[in-house]
Amino acid sequence: MRQIKQPNSGQTARQRQKTARLSVLAIGFGLLAAACNPMTTSQQHEGIGFRQARFAEISAMRDYRQCRDDALALDGQAKAEGSPARYLASARLIEKCEAEVGPEAAGVAVDERMRTYAVGIQNHFKGGDVARARGNLETFKKTFAGSDLYFADGSSFTESMEMLLGLRDRTAVGEFSVANVSTHMKSELRRVRYWTRN
Repeated sequence: MRQIKQPNSGQTARQRQKTARLSVLAIGFGLLAAACNPMTTSQQHEGIGFRQARFAEISAMRDYRQCRDDALALDGQAKAEGSPARYLASARLIEKCEAEVGPEAAGVAVDERMRTYAVGIQNHFKGGDVARARGNLETFKKTFAGSDLYFADGSSFTESMEMLLGLRDRTAVGEFSVANVSTHMKSELRRVRYWTRN
């Protein structure tokens, strides 16, 4: 005798019941999860606001980086030509770049902005505008409070610039010993001090 199979699209009644139960359980868990974590209208707007704030940060940093690249190109020309005027132009452009960052991106890419602003301070010094370099060093210390940059030999950027700009007493013998500046700078400043006294 032959058994006649009922048409059932490849599933037995038991498999269909099991699939139906699993579907009901999945829907129930989905509803339970939605009930435990309701998304209100204010939270939906927060998501949109976050995206808008993030877009504003990205736009501000894109503009900053373009400005910075232009300033560093001027710095490269100044080095190639030994031009104090180009050093000053680069330093002024770096100041402008930092001023235009705005509050929306003030906490973004801090290390990058510190390094660029430090180049601006050095360029004011190289261009001969010591007063502006001093003022910008103070701005650097306030803006990036508690942070410093270090040269390849481990010497401190802020302490080195304070020594070069005369913000520390160069006549005090112990000042060179405790300052975290390069040995080459210490020896040059000691040489200058010797020749101004003798």
